[in-house]
Amino acid sequence: MVEVQTISIIFASVGVMVAAIYYLLQIRLQTKIRQTDLLVRLAPWLNVTSSELQQAMVKIINLEFKDYDDFVKKYGPLASEKPEQMAIMTIGNYCETLGTLVRRGLVDINLVYEFWGHNLLLYWEKLKPVAEGAMKQYDQPWYGESAQSNAEYLYNELKRIEQKSAKTK
Repeated sequence: MVEVQTISIIFASVGVMVAAIYYLLQIRLQTKIRQTDLLVRLAPWLNVTSSELQQAMVKIINLEFKDYDDFVKKYGPLASEKPEQMAIMTIGNYCETLGTLVRRGLVDINLVYEFWGHNLLLYWEKLKPVAEGAMKQYDQPWYGESAQSNAEYLYNELKRIEQKSAKTK
């Protein structure tokens, strides 16, 4: 027969273990929150207004070009202060930062898909030739943890969700 003292020691030990696990999970959560807060403070592109984002998206959707050379011929070099280039920079930097948050597990990709879904897919599909052409012209290799930008990573993850969603319909 088990003594009352043994049972109380077991319960106390389990309580200490549960408290320690809870504390470790809270530390992990607080670290993620601090990282996200720091990134938001360092990345001003996440602080653009909804109307700035909408204006940039409309400007991008209305661009007409075949490839990077055609874009430069019609609108000028990407590294200029024209409205088309500024729209591309606004959305591009926003997506790059959002992709960084998703890649690092600080923002759930499903949440991004619910908010942006198909719009960000359209953006990347339209501007991928411009991004790749600019990287070649300015001798800037893709950056990030792999051979793709964080914006392209974001696109690939959103595309995966969209394809999965289409299969279940």
